[in-house]
This record gives sequence, C-alpha cells and structure tokens, in this order.
Amino acid sequence: MLHLYFKDDLTDTEKEDIYKAIALSLSKEDLKGKPVVGEESQSEEDKHLHKIDEEEDKHLSEVCPEKDENCGKVQLDEDEWLAKIQQDENECRAREQLEDDELLARALQESLNVDYPPQHGSDSLFKPAPQSFPPGFRTCAGCNAEIGHGRFLSCMGGVWHPKCFLCNDCCLPITDYEFSMSSNRAYHISCYREKHNPKCDVCKNFIPSNSAGLIEYRAHPFWVQKYCPKHEHDDTPRCCSCERMEPNDLKYILLDDGRKLCLECLDSAIMDSRECQPLYLEIQNFFEGLNMKVEQQVPMLLVERQALNEAMEGEKIGHHHFAETRGLCLSEEQTVATILRRPRIRAGRRATDMITKPYRLTRHCEVTAILVLYGLPRLLTGSILAHEIMHAWLKLKGYPNLSPKVEEGICQVMAHMWLESELYSGSRNNDAPSSSSSLRSTSSASSKKGKRSDFEMKLGDFFKHQIETDTSSAYGDGFRLGNQAVLKYGLKSTLDHIHTTGNFPS
Repeated sequence: MLHLYFKDDLTDTEKEDIYKAIALSLSKEDLKGKPVVGEESQSEEDKHLHKIDEEEDKHLSEVCPEKDENCGKVQLDEDEWLAKIQQDENECRAREQLEDDELLARALQESLNVDYPPQHGSDSLFKPAPQSFPPGFRTCAGCNAEIGHGRFLSCMGGVWHPKCFLCNDCCLPITDYEFSMSSNRAYHISCYREKHNPKCDVCKNFIPSNSAGLIEYRAHPFWVQKYCPKHEHDDTPRCCSCERMEPNDLKYILLDDGRKLCLECLDSAIMDSRECQPLYLEIQNFFEGLNMKVEQQVPMLLVERQALNEAMEGEKIGHHHFAETRGLCLSEEQTVATILRRPRIRAGRRATDMITKPYRLTRHCEVTAILVLYGLPRLLTGSILAHEIMHAWLKLKGYPNLSPKVEEGICQVMAHMWLESELYSGSRNNDAPSSSSSLRSTSSASSKKGKRSDFEMKLGDFFKHQIETDTSSAYGDGFRLGNQAVLKYGLKSTLDHIHTTGNFPS
C-alpha cells in the first residue's frame, strides 16, 4: 500500500492534481503487461478510425470554402472602412482649409475697415462694408466669375478675387491692408495721395498733416497759391509786386535794393524815370478827361526804396499804410537820387549796373515832385501814379487839410478808376501775343495801351482786389466810403462836397 505525504502549504486542488497524475501513470504500467489484441480486432479499429478521418476531411472540404468566402468579405469590408476614414479625413481637411481661408479673408477685410478724415476740398475716404455670401455663390465684382472656395476680398459692397481688386490710377492690384476711395473708386494710398493730396507750390512736397491728422495749408487770397504753413516763418521770399512766394525751382530776380521780382511781373516792369514818362503822360490825360487837369508841371521820378524812405522822412507828413512805401507826393524842397538807366539782368538773376543821379527839387508850387518806386509792373506803377497825382491835384486846387480817411480814400478811388479803364481797354484790344515769361531789355512795348498779356490782365485784377479788400481805416474804409459816394452822386459832386465839408457825402 502506497502512502503519500504532502507539505502543509499545498492546496487541496494541487493535491488532487497530483493524485490524478499518479493514477494515470499506474494505469499505463498495467497496460504494458497485458497481451496485444488480435489482428482482426486491430483491423476493424483501423477501418473505423479511417472512416472517421474521411468524414472529417469531407466536412473540412465543405467548411473551408465558406471560411475563405467569409474571409474575403471581411477583408473587403475592412478596405471600404479604411477608404471611408480617408475620405472623411480629406473632407475634414477641406473644411478646415475653407474655414482658414474665410478667417483670413475676414481678417483682411477687418484690416481694410479704416476711416480717414475728410480733406480740404477733396473727397473723404470710403469705409468698405463687409458682406456675407454663402460658399459657392460668390461672384467677383471685377471679372464677374465665380470665386468658389478660394481666397477673396469683401469690400465696396461686393467680393473680389485679389487679382481683380485694382487701383483706379495705376491699374495694379491693391494688396495693402489699407486703401483710399474717391468717387467710389479704389486707389493705393500712394496713388491717391499723388492724385488728390495738395502739394506745396513753394517746396513742391506734399503738404503734411497737422497734429490732428488734417492737412493744413495756407493759400494766397487772390492767387490761391497753396503752401506749407512753415513758409510764412522761414523767410521764403515774395514778389514785391504780386506777393506770390518764390518757388524752390524758379528763382526770382533780385533787385539792387534787395527786393525780389517774379518773371511775370518783370515782363512789364518799369525800371527808370525816362521809361516811365509815357505812362505819366497817359495818366495826366486820364485826369484831364475827367476835367481834373493838373496845371503845374510836376516832376515825376523813379527812385530806389532807400531814396523813397529818405524822402518820406524829409517830408514829415503823409499817411502811409503799406509795409513798404511805393509812392510819395512831395511838397518840400529836397535832393533825390533818381534812376537814369535801368539795371541789367546778370548771371544769377541779379539786376545790376543801374545808374542814378541826384535831382534837386525846388518849390515852385504846393507840390515839388511825385516819386514812385522803380521795378514795378506797368499797371501797378500806373495805379500808384494815379493815387499820387490825386494828392497833387487836391493840394494844387486848395482843398483844406483833409482827414486821412477822406484824402487817402478819394485817392484810392482814382487809382481804382484808372485800373478799371486800363483793363477795359485791354480786354477790347487784346490781340497782341502773350510773352509773359520773356526777359526783355525794355518794356516800352508793354507800356502801350491795348497790349496786354493774360497775366498782365490778371495782375490788374489783383491790384484792384488789393484796393477793394484793404482792411485799413484810411485806405480800405476810406476807399469804400469814397467809391460809394462817387457811384451815388458822381465824381464832381463828391469832390465839391469834400471841398465844402471835408467829408464824403452820405
């Protein structure tokens, strides 16, 4: 009898497995000692096992095709599933790309939504409004083709291919984040600035914006010459006649006494006393035609600025409004340096080689001489002569001492009347060719009545405008009161009233 002893740490299940293994080993030993089964019995068993194998093979042959078919179906389903996943991924990427494009277009559009302040005398910049269009229905406002899912710009009430949104000036695509508008047309900011922003007529640069972002400039009230505000304080020269500023690219003529004269004013400028005599006689005839003949022979001299200022100091009387005295009616004996020969224009546009001569004035009547500044255009010289001849006429006719407003006012009325007569005759006989930019050695041709260039006619209007818009009490208000009286009562009645009362008729 066999006794087995196990360690205490084995479980019941482990003990049972050991018992089964021992029993199986003993049964095999018993079989080894038994006799072998006969040939017949062994043959039947083999046949039976063979039959079972054939049935299994048959069964497997029937089952395997079904397995292969099922395996093919499974493989096909797996490929379709993978293809679907790939398609979904592609569609997802396309949606993401479309969203990115739309976000980019929206960001670009938001960056385009800029508003510029309106400019002086020009159109204000247009603020584009973003538009929303369903994908697939976008039509380019430039080429009228469908935009589809590509990139686009949304502005000016429509959508555009980037290549179709063009500048109206240079016809190139606008690719900047900002653009300008004028008359519902788009421009590059640089093109708009070149086309619409004002340039300074002096330095030829764009007039800069001020601290508030607005374009601020100065302009002459008559010539409308635009210039940067800084030129009022940077000693930019002005023409001593028309008052226009000297451009950087066109130098004015520098006279001996330091004044500057533009080329257009130089064209009809009177430069010496001899040259001015025909004009002096014309104005005397103008007064005679109004029954206001100057009986005495009063010398008329063209002088430099310094000589005129010295004569004014020697006179000790008179009312002078302009920053620079241009004419003077003398009643005292003096010695004055008059210009005998006009200066020549040399290299560097300087007027030099002028010849002057002292002229001794003696008193034969209430008026000793009339002095006029040299180098001024014919019409301005004539208006100054008319003003000073009126001063002489009042003195020679025994008018009492008048107030500055009355005396200077009526003298300005006569200067204005002479300018009007000259411009009227010039407009009727303006058949001569214009030569406003030539540097001539004499201006005798331009001193003839009826020969007027377009600029000279404009210059005459400017001198009239100066008289009409003068803001001083004596010259400006005096002219307006005197002109109103002459228009209402006539020149003779107005002068008679002044002679009697010392005032303008009301």
